[in-house]
Amino acid sequence: MPRRSPSPFASLVAGLQVRQDEVVLRGARTRLRVYGHADAPCVVLLHGYRGDHHGLEPIVAHLTGLRVVVPDLPGFGGSGPFATGAHDVAAYAAWARDLLTAVAPEGRAVLAGHSFGSIVAAAALSGHGRPAARGLVLVNPVARSALAGRDRVAVRGTVLLHHAAGRLPERAGTWLLRHPALTRATSALMVTTSDRALRRWIHDEHDRHFSTFADRRTLLGAFDASVTGGVAAFASRVTAPTLLVAGDRDRLAPPADQRALVRLFPDARLVVLPGVGHLTHYEAPDAVARALASFVAGVQP
Repeated sequence: MPRRSPSPFASLVAGLQVRQDEVVLRGARTRLRVYGHADAPCVVLLHGYRGDHHGLEPIVAHLTGLRVVVPDLPGFGGSGPFATGAHDVAAYAAWARDLLTAVAPEGRAVLAGHSFGSIVAAAALSGHGRPAARGLVLVNPVARSALAGRDRVAVRGTVLLHHAAGRLPERAGTWLLRHPALTRATSALMVTTSDRALRRWIHDEHDRHFSTFADRRTLLGAFDASVTGGVAAFASRVTAPTLLVAGDRDRLAPPADQRALVRLFPDARLVVLPGVGHLTHYEAPDAVARALASFVAGVQP
């Protein structure tokens, strides 16, 4: 086995106060990590496509004075898939609303999501009467379908590969979707840092955690949702105060899209982080944490 690259945030993550929990929502056994003190302001943080809670720990490690709940999305990491139905945006959004009710029934949490998690979070708070959360934070939000983005040629190639994997026999299709070359190509497309040690660690994180999905059906459903959905479809119906955190080198969610997106929300502002791309949770977790903590403080009673 290749030697693991050391995490630049290892000492901070090791010092986190964390407990594991589990709830069953919409037939899915959902694994949770809960960080911080029970009586602190609550943030529920959703990871992106093919990720799990590990990818968000660098942000959590830079947050103090908050209770942060990080689930593995259904079908990823330690969480089981939905018992029935599709793994699409509507299903994940309904699950996220149920999760908010389970961990913060008084509606005082802030819901946050990165990348695909931003689509799920925006859909969860869109047009459902009284907001299930006090605020919404979208990190590297995917404003529109990735098929229309700057890297649409690469995205379409990835779509073709996923569709080919879906037509293969189950075992062969799953092998293709878990192939290290696909993981590395995806990682290389997103990473922007020039720090070689940080790049090696990011690739190592993806190598270890990008293939922990439950099965092919779950992954293909979530993939279709991630490349065809976008936050813009839900923005105008989100009444909760909203913060967008973007990277100025993000090719999957470029700054121009973010500036257009923020104007679609009734109450939103945009923070653009310099020198980083789509992986702000790895490349600038301290800056993401500062923006998130400041927002949470501003929406607390």
